[in-house]
Amino acid sequence: MMKLLLVVATSVALIFSVTDLSGEGPKHGGESMLTVQIPDFRLIPTTGALGPESFVFDFFGDGPYTGLSDGRIVKWLANESRWIDFAVTTSAREGCEGPHEHQRTEHVCGRPLGLAFDKSTGDLYIADAYMGLLKVGPTGGVATQVLPRELNEALRFTNSLDINPRTGVVYFTDSSSVYQRRNYIGAMMSGDKTGRLMKYDPNTKQVTTLLSNLAFVNGVALSQNGDYLLVVETAMCRILRYWLNETSVTSQSHDNYEIFAEGLPGFPDNIKRSPRGGFWVGLNTKHSKLTKFAMSNAWLGRAALGLPVDWMKVHSVWARYNGNGMAVRLSEDSGVILEVFEGKNENKWISISEVEEKDGTLWVGSVNTPFAGMYKI
Repeated sequence: MMKLLLVVATSVALIFSVTDLSGEGPKHGGESMLTVQIPDFRLIPTTGALGPESFVFDFFGDGPYTGLSDGRIVKWLANESRWIDFAVTTSAREGCEGPHEHQRTEHVCGRPLGLAFDKSTGDLYIADAYMGLLKVGPTGGVATQVLPRELNEALRFTNSLDINPRTGVVYFTDSSSVYQRRNYIGAMMSGDKTGRLMKYDPNTKQVTTLLSNLAFVNGVALSQNGDYLLVVETAMCRILRYWLNETSVTSQSHDNYEIFAEGLPGFPDNIKRSPRGGFWVGLNTKHSKLTKFAMSNAWLGRAALGLPVDWMKVHSVWARYNGNGMAVRLSEDSGVILEVFEGKNENKWISISEVEEKDGTLWVGSVNTPFAGMYKI
């Protein structure tokens, strides 16, 4: 019985990352700590659904655009201060919209996560957790699938993407070959390592797997000069650097990749370049001492999965009342933390999926909230 209680308690801690009681902040190398205060932080409600996971601006600088839990992609009209519908990832929309638990229908309605514009064509590429890699034209509408259906190993949890602006090549992640997004807690608890970093060339229509056996692979970002990719391993709390230019491979690299940043203060989600240099990384939740213990004892999570517990539902309830998301900006060269973005008191976030910086403003996304955040630096 005592062993069972230990399994449950520690597994809960691993999944929900209760607020860190150690009082220690993340170690960082420099510029500033951004602590959000009222009224500096503006909350922008999303209409009819929640979970603005990722943001992107188009060729004209309009937007941002973001995907929501009911399968829609919406666009922010700054001059009118409102969202408008832009696209959907499937035409099967019956029962998708309206007030209900969208997680129960997202495998039918789609769940758009990563977004990126191909600046040469104006097409918006979409990583939908269930529909795969899609694109939609500059005027929006119903997105179309761009990958061949006869992939050797079908996409099961398409998550994030970035595009090389010079070649149009799309780099994207498939978080798991076993678990879908509506059971992502299972992927974390089981220690699943079936995630992949992949490449799609729209000119040749070829799909290539660059890295495999990744632990809940998540966000991906191309470096400024296009010589490497940064890819997030959420379950390992680290970021890998995959070299695209073989002449840049270092002695620490293995098969063209190396660890760029590890020991992050929480579970990393998306990663985006900052116009001030470096990369913003959204941390879904911060660590506690108990989560660190659980992460070093993976058998606890696997044992807990065998219990008659709906861990996704438990996590959903817990997250509403125990938010402790944050974001960090990492240096371009060595992955050192330069800046920390963290809410306090009333502005404490349930989770942070992504930070997109544009024109001196941070757009803050969360897969759990019915609003986006906007913070002027």
